[in-house]
Amino acid sequence: MFSTGPKKKKNNPRTPPTLSDSPVTPSPLRRTSFNDTAIPNRPPTGTPAPWTPRLSVLARVPQVNRNGKEDDNDPIKPVFVSEFPKVVCDEQATSLQRRVSFEDCGGYGGIDKSTSLAWIICGSKVFVWSYLSPASSMNCVVLEIPFNDVANYDTGSWLVSVVNCDSSSFGSNKAAKHVAVVLCNRKTRAVIYWPDIYSQSSNAPVTSLASSDELEAVGEKTPFKRQTRQSKQETDLTELNAFNSVIASVVPGYSLACIALACSSSGELWQFECSPTGIRRRKVYEIISHFPLKGGDLGKLVSNKGYPRSLTWRFPYHSSKESNRQFLVLTDCELQCFRVEFSSGMNISRLWSQEIVGTDAELGIKKDLAGQKGIWPLDVQVDDHGKVITILVATFCKDRISSSSYMQYSLLTMQYKSGLDVESTNERILEKKVPIEVIIPKARVEDEDFLFSMRLRIGGKPSGSTVIISGDGTATVSHYHRNATRLYQFDLPYDAGKVLDASVLPSADDYEEGAWVVLTEKAGIWVIPEKAVILGGVEPPERSLSRKGSSNERSAQEETRNLTFTGNFAPRRASSEAWGSGDRQRAALSGITRRTAQDEESEALLNRFFNEFLSSGQVDGSLEKLETSGSFERDGETNVFVRMSKSIIDTLAKHWTTTRGAEILSMAVVSTQLLEKQQKHQKFLHFLALSKCHDELCSRQRHALQIILEHGEKLSAMIQLRELQNLISQNRSTGVGSSNSNVDIQMSGALWDMIQLVGERARRNTVLLMDRDNAEVFYSKVSDLENFFYCSDAELEYVIRPEHLLAIQIQRACELSNACVSIIRTCFDYKNENHLWYPPPEGLTPWYCQPVVRKGIWSVGSVLLQFLNDTSGLDKTVKLELYNHLEALTEVLLEAYSGAVTAKIERGEEHKGLLNEYWERRDALLESLYHQVKEFEATYKDSIVVAEEFNEEATMKITSHLLSIAKRHGCYKVMWTICCDVNDSELLRNVMHESSGSTGGFSDYVFKKLHESKQFSELLRLGEEFPEELSFFVKEHPDLLWLHDLFLHHFSSASETLHALALTQNKQSTAVIEENEQVDMKLKLKDRKNLLYLSKIAAFAAGKDAGTQVKVDRIEADLKILKLQEEVMKHFTSLEDKEPVDDQLLHPEDLIKLCLEGEEPEFSLWTFDVFAWTSSSFRKSHRKLLEDCWKKAASQDDWSKFHDSYSVEGWSDEETVQNLKNTVLFQASSRCYAPQSQTFEEGFDQVLPLRQENMETSTLGDMSSSVETILMQHKDFPVAGKLMLMAVMLGSEHSGDNRIEEGPSPME
Repeated sequence: MFSTGPKKKKNNPRTPPTLSDSPVTPSPLRRTSFNDTAIPNRPPTGTPAPWTPRLSVLARVPQVNRNGKEDDNDPIKPVFVSEFPKVVCDEQATSLQRRVSFEDCGGYGGIDKSTSLAWIICGSKVFVWSYLSPASSMNCVVLEIPFNDVANYDTGSWLVSVVNCDSSSFGSNKAAKHVAVVLCNRKTRAVIYWPDIYSQSSNAPVTSLASSDELEAVGEKTPFKRQTRQSKQETDLTELNAFNSVIASVVPGYSLACIALACSSSGELWQFECSPTGIRRRKVYEIISHFPLKGGDLGKLVSNKGYPRSLTWRFPYHSSKESNRQFLVLTDCELQCFRVEFSSGMNISRLWSQEIVGTDAELGIKKDLAGQKGIWPLDVQVDDHGKVITILVATFCKDRISSSSYMQYSLLTMQYKSGLDVESTNERILEKKVPIEVIIPKARVEDEDFLFSMRLRIGGKPSGSTVIISGDGTATVSHYHRNATRLYQFDLPYDAGKVLDASVLPSADDYEEGAWVVLTEKAGIWVIPEKAVILGGVEPPERSLSRKGSSNERSAQEETRNLTFTGNFAPRRASSEAWGSGDRQRAALSGITRRTAQDEESEALLNRFFNEFLSSGQVDGSLEKLETSGSFERDGETNVFVRMSKSIIDTLAKHWTTTRGAEILSMAVVSTQLLEKQQKHQKFLHFLALSKCHDELCSRQRHALQIILEHGEKLSAMIQLRELQNLISQNRSTGVGSSNSNVDIQMSGALWDMIQLVGERARRNTVLLMDRDNAEVFYSKVSDLENFFYCSDAELEYVIRPEHLLAIQIQRACELSNACVSIIRTCFDYKNENHLWYPPPEGLTPWYCQPVVRKGIWSVGSVLLQFLNDTSGLDKTVKLELYNHLEALTEVLLEAYSGAVTAKIERGEEHKGLLNEYWERRDALLESLYHQVKEFEATYKDSIVVAEEFNEEATMKITSHLLSIAKRHGCYKVMWTICCDVNDSELLRNVMHESSGSTGGFSDYVFKKLHESKQFSELLRLGEEFPEELSFFVKEHPDLLWLHDLFLHHFSSASETLHALALTQNKQSTAVIEENEQVDMKLKLKDRKNLLYLSKIAAFAAGKDAGTQVKVDRIEADLKILKLQEEVMKHFTSLEDKEPVDDQLLHPEDLIKLCLEGEEPEFSLWTFDVFAWTSSSFRKSHRKLLEDCWKKAASQDDWSKFHDSYSVEGWSDEETVQNLKNTVLFQASSRCYAPQSQTFEEGFDQVLPLRQENMETSTLGDMSSSVETILMQHKDFPVAGKLMLMAVMLGSEHSGDNRIEEGPSPME
């Protein structure tokens, strides 16, 4: 692309030719759109205006990079550091809502290396924050530009200087605590000063405006005579007044004081002394002219437009103890050094100057060479130590042989001569450190405004690398590596904004260099790792310092070869824009494919064999030789067969290169060329089959074979798209007058606009295509068809604009929808016709299932959905058309989601998020479509005269097709709704049979809906036809499971289910329907007893075996507990707080605790009944509760009084026994320890024995090892202990014959 260009008309020797001079650039007059439906304000190339709002690129950045983790598989990618603070994003969003672009509102930004602060100007606000701070603690300072004083004078951009006022942080990584900010307007010369942005008291802005006398004086009288130009017109005087550069420094010894310096194109050097009380401004160029120059004449400060160009401090880091500071001024031919004295009224003196553009090549750049037409020193930077000076230089040259013009970019690196005192010598003090480094020998010719927009940054990794930032928003890293200059271009698409500035990331070691950090306009802050620069850099002339690339032409053969083998000869830049293409990261888009000599050999060999096949049809020995050359070692995009296939479908036709712009679309050569590509690609497939390479690829490189066949899909889709464009043009031509040419008709409509956008995107990605027309690029770059869907998402708001009439918006949306559907369906057809060619699909994701494709289709579908749902008063025919387009789009979108989910599942990858997205969009689309069907149905029912497209038969046809889509993608809600509305049970059964799944499928959904509506009999009858599905469903619904088990004569299982159901606490059905509703199953105690009775009957029906009696005993025990609870609740009817639990099943523990609250003796006895009817494990785990029961039982009788009666009355043994039988202790012991006691599982003695066998072993820590030890703790035990123990022992020996008389149990 940097070869000699065609002849151009003669230009002024100092004014480079512009783009419009190029013969390959179509005339803007030939790009006029056909009607007002085209995109307004479109530049001639068809690219949307870059200043209009775009969607953020962050949504398309992979999450791994946004987390700051480098991708090991592609180490040449930049790494995302951080997003903007929220206040910045909010301000940008507000500007977007007001339809004010970043540039129109004065948008500008930068990074200050010394403080690691980033800043952005948006509207009348300056946002300053530390980009190194974590997001959680990021503090963004918002500085308001005074509106009344300054903003009304703002006719240009701002120059910003951030001043580190914290002396303790100079030259270190410490965060500065005191920072001042100086703003200087380039054109109005207004100056604003914030003394300390972090201080509440010192944060008020101080302003200074240029007086009218100041501006008039500069405008009327230019201080220096121009050398190479005649006087300009009056309109150019504004540019002479504009400031080009500003620097600022803290003034030591003065609180909150700074000095700022600015230079303008008129040769002026201005000084601004800033303090909280005001700003003193003065022009110092007249003072300079009277100073004696040490070492030579004063000379002229400038000699051409735009100079002095740049200011920079000689030593970037300044000590607070120094009383002066030196700075450098870059002019068009010299580098001058000045000194400002802080202690003597801020006086400025010039120390030295040295010519850098002259006749002596040893001193800098030699001028007046053959072919040299102009030299522009563009920017100067000094390293951190102040020893090395780097200057960016552009040279305008003309080839004397071909008369083509080109631009050459170079880096001039100077250093100070050793042993010289810069303040006392008359000799030249600078010398070249290294020979001039040519970055690009031949590049696109740019105008002066673009050249002057370039900025230079130095000091990052790799060591010695530099960054050049161009005015159109690109950043190029130049690095001298392996005896050659290599370039790495960090570029963002227009919709992510420009690169605003670059700096160096602070290193952990203060003396080491850091990686390059880049501030973008809308995509946050990024870092370019050192590894990315080394691996991703390419040698000139494969790069340009702008987005435009080169306008020079090369031979068609060389272009074709570069496009064919992008990885070797013309690798594209590692651009963030390439990441929007989906999760299949193509090597050609995301970085450099390192090709070896073996790759070259394989490629040449395959090319020779294929050409021989085309000429002779013979493939003898091809497979063995290709296998020997390593052709089958790479998979994916880097496979040699894939590259050959891509070269076939992406070939640029030589005869397409034309200056007629979009007229190529009306030429039959477009369709002819696409058909020729298709034929050649089909022959390539035949070559693979005959040479047995197809079988080898199918077994070893399935991904590569799939990509080759996808190339065929895309080629067929492109042909179909071309036919669709012709059809649209023909239909439109019948509706317009003859005054409109065929070309005008071709250049109108949504599809045409989208073709332009996609073509422009491809041109920006590949510098070799910059001199081609957008439409030509689109129809040539077949392999990048995904970009059509990318632009359908990112650029949709520029194709379907809100200011268009509603009818036009709908028409354009339908046109785009038709194009998307045509592309995907053509791919489906191609795959069906050639299915035998495809490899096994397991784990492979088709290209039309990639995220970028799905996102584009969904964006178009969302627009159609909005028109269909939110637009009232539409004609019924228009609604039907919208419905048909949305239905077709829905079908292909859901197929894409289905394929993507299937591939992820087969690869074993996480797919939950994708599956949820699939379900959400499926439901939204299909439910909306069916809602429209219901509206159509209501239309023909309410209308007297029914149109043919709205009659009952047509509506049923639409419903049937929608039902088929819902069945394929499992949208059960729509399927159920359709079947219910149709009220056809046979249809429901058929759909259930067709939509069965591993977990029940649609049948399970139907059962849930019937269960939700309590149609249990209908559910069970329907389940007889679907026994497996019903069995799966009732397992989650015990309230139906026992009925199903009884129906199947599974009595044992039914008994267990009924038993569990009766004892379930607060029973709720586990069936959760889509609305997250639950079916409550509130059972009363009476219902629970009935369930237990049924469980007992089912257990007996199951037959008598060893386990039957155990089950029956357990059921009977639970029945006793339920009856006991009823009895207990009757005694608590007077307590209001116990009413809510009348019908609530109590846990045995809760029931025992409730009994312990009762005062009557029966409650104490009932606690032991509950323990007896539970289980051994319950008694063991609740031993402490059992002890409390014994303590409660012991306290029921007055044992002290009992003992007194025993002693005074002199009871006999029979009387004593008879009286003890009436005590609670006796009855409790009888119920727990008597031989006839009824206890489930093990007895009480296994948990709590009656007697303490060895009293000496009892300790204070184990006083509850038996009933005896529990009684020993009773207050009356010292007196009546013998009687208490006697009651317990007599109760344990009681036979139980007269138990009812002694103390009837409520359960009996």
